[in-house]
Amino acid sequence: MANAQNEPLVRMVNISKSFGHVQALQGVNFTVGRQEVVGLLGDNGAGKSTLIKILTGLYPPDEGEIYFEGRKVRFTSPHDAREMGIETVYQDLALVPLMSIARNFFLGREPVKRIGPFRFLDQKTMNDVARHVLAEIGIRIRSPHEEVATLSGGERQSIAIGRAIHFGVKLLILDEPTSALSVKETRKVLNYIVEAKERGLSVIFITHNVYHVHPVADRFTILSHGRNLGDFHKGEVTPEEISELIVGALRPEEVRQAA
Repeated sequence: MANAQNEPLVRMVNISKSFGHVQALQGVNFTVGRQEVVGLLGDNGAGKSTLIKILTGLYPPDEGEIYFEGRKVRFTSPHDAREMGIETVYQDLALVPLMSIARNFFLGREPVKRIGPFRFLDQKTMNDVARHVLAEIGIRIRSPHEEVATLSGGERQSIAIGRAIHFGVKLLILDEPTSALSVKETRKVLNYIVEAKERGLSVIFITHNVYHVHPVADRFTILSHGRNLGDFHKGEVTPEEISELIVGALRPEEVRQAA
């Protein structure tokens, strides 16, 4: 048996999924290496979201197998995937706007303290840890008591990414993390992604914007009409070629010949 440490962190084999008469995915193979950033790219309807929802337990595959850390797994819910160390940051971020930064940082994992028979949220621990951990990865917050509703889009992304790093996540999935951000905030979020990789995480970066993902990704997987169009290491393909692959103006074999 192969050493699990030599296996990719994630290996999805021959994944297929239909919704009625619509074939969303057909025989897709997808891998994520350890401490690797993979850009998952494709036009609307390419199958990116369906693939990730299968990986995170929202949908069961009709066919195919999923391996995580070398072991075959079958997630029946997002909770199963989260317990294994997979954290997804969707565009809506799953943050509660009217709660504080500290509460959002610990959302679902709140520390408690006991006073007699009663249990209370340990607010001091939450405040201290949130401030310290975020500062450690370069995220400065004005106050851990501040409501998330007052933060910018980039600051909200940083809270979600910082939370994943702190809680020992192995795979961080980012769904269009820079879609509504300014140039300055986009640069910050890309820096946090690099920081996550340096701390040992693997990252799936789902996006339509090739120019955002290209600086930080090690490899690109391109989906088209529910099929894997190709996997390319950064040195094999330019952002312009990726764009042409996505819209069908270029075939994968033409890129490989040029490389």
